[in-house]
Amino acid sequence: MARRENPEINAGSMADIAFLLLIFFLVTTTMNVDSGISKKLSEKPPIDYVPPIVKQKNIFEVSINRDNNLFVEGETMDIKDLKNAARDFIDNGGGIGAPGEDGTPASRCDYCQGEGLDTSSDHPNKAIISVQSDRGTEYGTYIRVQNELLRAYSELRNRLSRQRYNMSFDELEEAYDNAKNNADLKDQVETLQRRVEDIKKAYPQIISDMEPTS
Repeated sequence: MARRENPEINAGSMADIAFLLLIFFLVTTTMNVDSGISKKLSEKPPIDYVPPIVKQKNIFEVSINRDNNLFVEGETMDIKDLKNAARDFIDNGGGIGAPGEDGTPASRCDYCQGEGLDTSSDHPNKAIISVQSDRGTEYGTYIRVQNELLRAYSELRNRLSRQRYNMSFDELEEAYDNAKNNADLKDQVETLQRRVEDIKKAYPQIISDMEPTS
């Protein structure tokens, strides 16, 4: 009587299949990446640099304590109210601005729509937002505060861009980026760049991060 052999499964190619599946998942899986706020750090000043004298009214003081409480000008404030408070400070237009780096003389802000209070900022190019957190402040709270401040600048830039160029600043930047990357639009690059710089100059983003408290 013939001996009956037990059927076997050829598993020789299983390792190859597992390897291919591993490669597939590595290529197609999206990894979570921590995101932050894009900022250009200021350059180190020269040894003989003398910082300019800044009027207190041109400084908008924002602080976050270790309990994640927000204080603006020494008073408590909800984060949801920060954007409007920062916008009103930047856009106050209560005095004369700083001279331009290109030699443009100092003048009043003729595009500001603020109240022009003597107790608030003179001009957007003099308006400094000072942010100080605590080493115990939660990162999420710090990011929310920074986002609200950036929203204030974004709102002002969008408004002015619509007035001058019939499009928001976001749309203007997008058009500029598209023109730089499209050979058919190269003739528009210089004009769009000049407009982007014009809006940024009108509302320069001046946010100073102070050393955290311990």
